[in-house]
Amino acid sequence: MYGPRPPGRRIAAGVALHRRGMSPASRLAVIDYSRPSTEQRLWVFDLDSRTLLFRELVAHGRNSGDNLATRFSNADESLSSSIGLYRTMSPYSGHNGYSLRMQGLEPGFNDHAMERAIVIHGAAYVSADMAKQHGRIGRSWGCPAVRTAVAHQLIDALKDGQLVFSYYPDQRWLGASTYLNCGESTAALARAN
Repeated sequence: MYGPRPPGRRIAAGVALHRRGMSPASRLAVIDYSRPSTEQRLWVFDLDSRTLLFRELVAHGRNSGDNLATRFSNADESLSSSIGLYRTMSPYSGHNGYSLRMQGLEPGFNDHAMERAIVIHGAAYVSADMAKQHGRIGRSWGCPAVRTAVAHQLIDALKDGQLVFSYYPDQRWLGASTYLNCGESTAALARAN
């Protein structure tokens, strides 16, 4: 059910990236913000070996919602999560410890991620105990924060040019995303493989 994407879809995504001058990634993280924060809703796949590397809890921004994320923003100081496709950058050590910068690739939806300092980092408020005690895990200032115990390993798996796909069934984004709507030639190539 949560296995890697079929090869045809990977090829279609790869063609969409290539058209933008970017090389395809070998790792893909998928965050499903339509699921509650009390569920594991972050998956990291190795696309080359077709294996699942991580299945984890992940926080959303405090202004995105309580247990369920329902509001998303690209605006600075919104304290909300953003949806769409990201390309990862280099890790660094900062205020939240070992962290991973992400470049938002979708104008109007997540392209302010660098200015907003939207990064993957570990956080003590991301835990099953917090979920049991409060009916939700803690919320971030918009970052996809993960358990501190897994943060370093997960960041190392995703650093330096991998992809992070943050999903929510937002109709405006679903209709506008050029990564989801690659065009007929891309779809035909994907079907042929």
